[in-house]
Amino acid sequence: MKITRIISKLIFFFSLSILINSNLHAQVTNTATMDTTDVNRKGKFVVEGYLDAYYGYDFSKPSGNERPYFVSMARHNEMNINLAYISVKYASPRIRAKFVPGFGSYINANYALEQGSLRNIVEGNVGVKLFKDKEIWLDVGVLGSPYTNESAISKDHLMYSRSFAPEYVPYYLSGAKLSIPLGKKLNFYFYLLNGWQQIKDVNDSKSIGTQLEYRPNDNLLINWDTYVGNENSETRPNFGTRYFTDIYFIYSKGKFSGTSCFYVGLQETKNTQGIMENQFWYNANIIGKYNFTPKFSLSGRLEYFDDQKSVQISPINPVNGFSSSSASLCLNYAIEENVLFRLESRSFFSSKDVYKNADGNPLKNSQLLIGSVTIWF
Repeated sequence: MKITRIISKLIFFFSLSILINSNLHAQVTNTATMDTTDVNRKGKFVVEGYLDAYYGYDFSKPSGNERPYFVSMARHNEMNINLAYISVKYASPRIRAKFVPGFGSYINANYALEQGSLRNIVEGNVGVKLFKDKEIWLDVGVLGSPYTNESAISKDHLMYSRSFAPEYVPYYLSGAKLSIPLGKKLNFYFYLLNGWQQIKDVNDSKSIGTQLEYRPNDNLLINWDTYVGNENSETRPNFGTRYFTDIYFIYSKGKFSGTSCFYVGLQETKNTQGIMENQFWYNANIIGKYNFTPKFSLSGRLEYFDDQKSVQISPINPVNGFSSSSASLCLNYAIEENVLFRLESRSFFSSKDVYKNADGNPLKNSQLLIGSVTIWF
């Protein structure tokens, strides 16, 4: 629990310094969703492309070259594609639409439970502006998720690899999204969903999500999300209602950028006596980046993830529950305005034997070295 207290203090002082030192600048972007791929172009149709290639070496040498616990950049000792997509967008004063088919090792791992061609839909939705003179939109389809400060699009983030945080909340949602501006600095979003990261509904219940996005100035974004839904299914017959909430900060000013996220989830679970129990999991992280030159920067991350009842993570070794921290450093070099090279070293630490070495023996730590080239157009 010591690492949790350290990260919590870092997040507090980081957030405090943001609130004290923020000045007006170019507006910071909410990197939680894929909307960050938008560019300003003339015309109703916009076609974009993205390709994220990587090579990762896990010194534990996992069996089958599949790194445990992650769906992003999860292949060991392979030159592979994490995510590649073509995005087609349409916009008019009252209608908007987006279709983003995707491919890569991230798609193979994260969409494994979806059926047929649904496995390749990163996003696909259509939106209607409900009132001519008000920016209130209703979007329906496969949507980007607002949960945590990271999406699957690595170019938008301070580190190349994904934290534990986004890997264990939805990367995508299926349902309807109502967008309501509450003022110049405050936006509210309401979600009616099939469930927790599922395109095909697995039960008769619908889930509810909310998002409140606050921009006190152009340097700082504060976001608060909630989720409530029945997670009972054939594969999880002992699950009941899930409650989840997160809060994150995104900050950028001058040569420094930073973000931090904290969340907690509660899962109602029926025990062997048929009695419902509350099981918790939580995350805390802090990430920062400093630009030495317009092309070269250095990023760092500290994080802690705790899931003692294995609601989200089943340990690869027979231990009671999962908990782990990690520390990372990432070198970033912008080859061109739309081409990014990155090299990241990431160390994992746990008080439990949740990792394995190359011989399959349990370990309390693991080490990853990963490099990437990402291009978008």
